[in-house]
Amino acid sequence: MSRSTPRTMSFVISFAMSPGLRPGLFDDAAMRRLAALGTVRTEVIDDLSRPEARAALRDTHVLVTGWGSPLLDPAALAASRLQAVVHAGGTVKNHLSDEFWDSGIAVSSAADANAVPVAEYTVAQVLLANKELDAMRAAYRSERTTADWHTRFPAAGNYRRTVGVVGASRIGRRVLALLAAFDLDLLLHDPHVDDETARRLGARRVTLDEIFRESDVVTLHAPDLPETRHLADARRLALMRPGAVLINTARGGLVDTAALTEAVVSGRVRAVLDVTEPEILPADSPLYDHPGVVLTPHVAGSVGGELRRLGDAAVDEVDSWIRTGMFRTPVHPETLAITA
Repeated sequence: MSRSTPRTMSFVISFAMSPGLRPGLFDDAAMRRLAALGTVRTEVIDDLSRPEARAALRDTHVLVTGWGSPLLDPAALAASRLQAVVHAGGTVKNHLSDEFWDSGIAVSSAADANAVPVAEYTVAQVLLANKELDAMRAAYRSERTTADWHTRFPAAGNYRRTVGVVGASRIGRRVLALLAAFDLDLLLHDPHVDDETARRLGARRVTLDEIFRESDVVTLHAPDLPETRHLADARRLALMRPGAVLINTARGGLVDTAALTEAVVSGRVRAVLDVTEPEILPADSPLYDHPGVVLTPHVAGSVGGELRRLGDAAVDEVDSWIRTGMFRTPVHPETLAITA
């Protein structure tokens, strides 16, 4: 239950995030929308050890957070007037302590907005991986001549290929919806989804082992939990079809990096990795330069101009809270254990 919110009061809106992030999230139009809703403190709270930052938080009714927000724990909230936190990003686990949820402060997240570019990235990589464009491009660059590409790449293409989605998360569901436009067979594994829900999502529900055994591409969209750690381990990687592709845009801990490196170097599987464990691989990792790997630095989510989508989503939530006392996309503490 959230704290009582009189709709007639004058609201103070503050920001808590990494220095320099706010202008990337909120353009002039977004700032004008916020200014129409209350008093906006443009200075960013990034370090609650400073007395002036703690004082600013105490006087804030709606806090808009972003990547790099300081931890909001009971000490930070002491004597605070804070009623709502709106996160202009995905997970709130990094800046809301377990004790925070006892405060009754309402929380919202732009996780739905951040799911859009991750799903777009994933679908693009699925289609390119099945087309084997990296290998074709490398061959063409090296030989600089025409060739019988049909004979050299007889399995290339997306027609009737099988894509397995692990996790019916926001992103996983959006990936399934986008892939429905193509001539693909879609599989889904999620312990919280039944057969009928999977059918509604356009997929066939299977076990995790079946996903790895039957798919040409396996794409991971599960949360990082003790039970999902290294779900892509040596045994399951060995189940994959020769030349199959593992895509990870979720969390690095879902994949056993050593086992995947061995599988890739042996030529058995390919990989598309936007996240790894560790987050920055050792400088001598074969994954950096291997022709069977697409390795990107955690950029599948919102970057550049895509940050504006997060900012606009956050403004929409501030507007909804101030005008109605409710969020459109609230975060519920009881769901945190099964979400990213």
